Amino acid sequence: MKKLPDAKGHFGPYGGRYIPETLVKACEELAAAFQAVKKDKKFNEELRYYLGAYAGRPTPLYEAKNLSSHFGCGRIFLKREDLLHTGAHKINNTLAQGLLAKRLGKKRIVAETGAGQHGVASATAACVFGLKCVVYMGAVDMERQALNVYKMRLLGAEVRPVHSGSKTLKDATNEAIRDWVTNVEDTHYLLGSVVGPHPYPAMVREFQSVIGNETRHQILKLTGRLPAYLMACVGGGSNSMGIFHPFLKDRNVRMVGIEAAGEGVHTHHHAASITKGRPGVLHGMKSYLLQDKNGQVLLAHSISAGLDYPSVGPEHSYLKDSGRVIYQAVTDREALRGFELLTKLEGIMPALEPAHAVGYLPKLMPKTKRNDIVIICLSGRGDKDMGTVQEHLKV
Repeated sequence: MKKLPDAKGHFGPYGGRYIPETLVKACEELAAAFQAVKKDKKFNEELRYYLGAYAGRPTPLYEAKNLSSHFGCGRIFLKREDLLHTGAHKINNTLAQGLLAKRLGKKRIVAETGAGQHGVASATAACVFGLKCVVYMGAVDMERQALNVYKMRLLGAEVRPVHSGSKTLKDATNEAIRDWVTNVEDTHYLLGSVVGPHPYPAMVREFQSVIGNETRHQILKLTGRLPAYLMACVGGGSNSMGIFHPFLKDRNVRMVGIEAAGEGVHTHHHAASITKGRPGVLHGMKSYLLQDKNGQVLLAHSISAGLDYPSVGPEHSYLKDSGRVIYQAVTDREALRGFELLTKLEGIMPALEPAHAVGYLPKLMPKTKRNDIVIICLSGRGDKDMGTVQEHLKV
């Protein structure tokens, strides 16, 4: 595969930089700084230190033998990002961008969050690097993720509720961008996924590729071969790009991205932007987007706050069109079944986001051979979702 993005941040027809003039300088400054730190030995040594001693990398690659036995075909492994400090893969990116913001001389970070994990990880990085932190969060998400709101405030962050639009992640992102435009001189926008204007999609992918690089080393050490399948949930798409990217050239490794089908992709209550969307512009990028015939952004729905987003990272759109990654959609109900299955068979409670990937196993595993290896990126743990799970699952 050719190296992407190009110099202007395009993944084929997707990506780019659709931003107001006031942000051009900041994006150009950030792109230059990102290119510089990729080759900077001191920066990378410092980042490795924080990822290891502070965040808890490397994370284990665990063979879920009970889960595998349940299906009776294939070997299922879990990349345990849920074991990281703060409970999800988000800390990989926030520590890296926090270091970068410090290098740029910024005093303040703003962030958006849906499930709250990126907000908690941003507030955590702000503590480590001595930065002020403001997190924008939709009012609906604040209700269903109240524990993470409390954590952010304990960490010293200001959490600003967003009452516009759907009161979820899309609207929180809008407000974070408005803040950045207003305070661009002293503020870094710590974007949480592989979305937004160039250089964010490539930069966040780079910082999350530690997941796939570790996975590659670990599975070769454990089994001597690469997996038949990689699977991860896709909202904006950072955990999935993080595990997929180091394997893109390995044509025998099939990759499956799992979107949120909500109440069903044939209803109006889902967040399956690749499955049901079409190309459009949102939050500074061109990508697949849920929109009506007039180009107005549609409301997204998912039981998981982290997948409740009406678009997706532009590289995912490119990978969909190229056929390199297959994208499927899993309903709220199927995700809850996945949560229950992993909890009862392995004693691991996943966040509702990766529970969507687990929820696809009943459709994937019958297609596998007995020795096929299937790796799921378990991107976060389920603590934050206990209130939602209690409403839907009876014990």
